[in-house]
Amino acid sequence: MIRLRHRVEKGDFRLDGDIEIPDTGGTGVFGESGSGKTTLLRCIAGLEGGGAAVHERNVGFVFQQPTLFPHLDVGRNIAYGARRAKTRRMETDRVAAMLGIGGLLDRYPQSLSGGEVQRVAIAAALLRSPDIVLMDEPLASLDRPRKDELLPYIDRLHDELSIPVVYVSHDIGEISRLCDHLVLLSRGRVEANGSLFEVLARADSPLLTGRNAGVVLWATPVDHEDGLTRFDLADGDIWVPGEFETSRNPVRLRIAASDVSIARERAAQTTILNVLRATVEDVRTVDAAISIVRLRLGNQVVLAQVTNRSVRRLALNPGDRVFAQVKSVTVRR
Repeated sequence: MIRLRHRVEKGDFRLDGDIEIPDTGGTGVFGESGSGKTTLLRCIAGLEGGGAAVHERNVGFVFQQPTLFPHLDVGRNIAYGARRAKTRRMETDRVAAMLGIGGLLDRYPQSLSGGEVQRVAIAAALLRSPDIVLMDEPLASLDRPRKDELLPYIDRLHDELSIPVVYVSHDIGEISRLCDHLVLLSRGRVEANGSLFEVLARADSPLLTGRNAGVVLWATPVDHEDGLTRFDLADGDIWVPGEFETSRNPVRLRIAASDVSIARERAAQTTILNVLRATVEDVRTVDAAISIVRLRLGNQVVLAQVTNRSVRRLALNPGDRVFAQVKSVTVRR
């Protein structure tokens, strides 16, 4: 584990961060605007908060708006990062292959798309052979097609890098896909810090309500039918749009709490394909209208965001056996 201790005061804002994160894999930092996410990264990098100077810290920093040398082609841009490395952990060919930029090395930044520029910036950061990589909302400035282009490459970093990556985003869906550990920041203070899967399933954080409420499940892709992939879950199957490669290896599926409904009995005729046996573990009131219901599916958990009226109408209590209903079209990889 790596311990990060940073305290900064700027006017009325104070960051009080004392956290431990894994020394490998991805750690997501999530919070509202002004919560201190970027300030935390800048402290780790040595750009704020005192301590060791920037040049004394072996950090790779990927910004939301990457800056490349316009007079250098891609190959020389990433070579610049390699020349600054104190030790050599990764070879240029491997990084270029990992990020799919092998065919871009002779091109100049002005001829690249936003997604390609960001991939080159990530390559330059990695070739510095850093002890830690910091990513400050690297997808925020990209449109949906460019985000979809870049996500699989960041996914690959998660699988292949043996160094920690701290990933800041205002999109909980991105963090759910790319990270294993989650830090929640609220007004400069750490509200939660732990396994992504456990923190998302807690259902007691004000930050993880509304559109941010949801969980990540592990499920194994089994077969295809009618343009859908059937995933094996401990207590049943779940159907997802698209044809994912079938394998014995489980993959992540994000299920938003707003896309889960609850029934006392299995519906005889319904368009909802995913109807799973579940047990109510907790019912937590969010506000005057909404509650979050935590449902146990075998050894995993889903959350359902429902009205308080529905909770009363179904008389939902911990221990009740119910059915969790999830529309297939809403499930995301």
